[in-house]
Amino acid sequence: MNDVLAVDQFQEKFALLKKEIGKQIIGQHEVIHQTLISLFCGGHCLLIGVPGLAKTKLVSTISQVLDLSFKRIQFTPDLMPTDIVGTEILDKDKQFIFSPGPMFANMILADEINRTPPKTQSALLEAMQEKRITVAGTTYTLPAPFFVMATQNPIEQEGTYPLPEAQLDRFMFSLYLDYPNFEEELHIVKSTTQPQDYELNKIMNIEEIIEIQNLVQRIPVTDNVFEYAVRLVSNTRPNNPSAPEMVKKYISWGAGPRASQNLILGAKCVAISKGKYTPDIEDVKEVAIAVLDHRIFKNYQAEADGVSVKDIIYSMM
Repeated sequence: MNDVLAVDQFQEKFALLKKEIGKQIIGQHEVIHQTLISLFCGGHCLLIGVPGLAKTKLVSTISQVLDLSFKRIQFTPDLMPTDIVGTEILDKDKQFIFSPGPMFANMILADEINRTPPKTQSALLEAMQEKRITVAGTTYTLPAPFFVMATQNPIEQEGTYPLPEAQLDRFMFSLYLDYPNFEEELHIVKSTTQPQDYELNKIMNIEEIIEIQNLVQRIPVTDNVFEYAVRLVSNTRPNNPSAPEMVKKYISWGAGPRASQNLILGAKCVAISKGKYTPDIEDVKEVAIAVLDHRIFKNYQAEADGVSVKDIIYSMM
């Protein structure tokens, strides 16, 4: 199949995916859209939201319509690395065999990742980066595609282990799940307190997802779009002489090169989801907040003046 035809077909499938997910998930259109973009780029998402906003249902619904295996891991203070990646056990013949952990699935919901100690966080993040794990000297490849959505609760921070900046950088997008509006919440309550008579249809399969991830890599990008993405990221660094005054005043640490890479990948996928064969600057802007928000760290002056990272990013675009 040539790439032009593949883009046309993906545009149709992408719209069908969002419509099918919408049967189960009321509202949250932007989060659904960005989660799918990240998945088709081969990235991972950090989802920030209070409890009860259907984070588990969102990931399980996406796994159903994409025909992917799904596992949920509840991160707790006593969770050990072997609890998530697996361990060797003695079989009846007294031979050591590997018993895989819940990481061996296509889609992982890492619930409240900041509740578990750094050692277990690192085991998850290493698996995300390498797409494989090593136990007792043997390396095991994780199933493809492999997508992790980790959640953090923005309240109840006592007793948590915040992710270090270098580990936050492993996530392609950070997304904020907000409360539904009145009409959406009314719809949620009505639909979840009565029998449901619909069935979710499978829109894509593993082979098609991997084809799309490869297609995203092949999509051509013009120099002006590359330059815009790199300039946007470099301007988040306060030590950059060309950085805006707002950045120099309010930012203590800016985004690294991985942000530039993710801006381009995200823009490519946004473009083909609209049926375009190459991304433009508007496509970069569409993913800028999700890519940059968790990679830029404001200083005390920004806190005192009530300036958010989003405000600073918007001022730069």
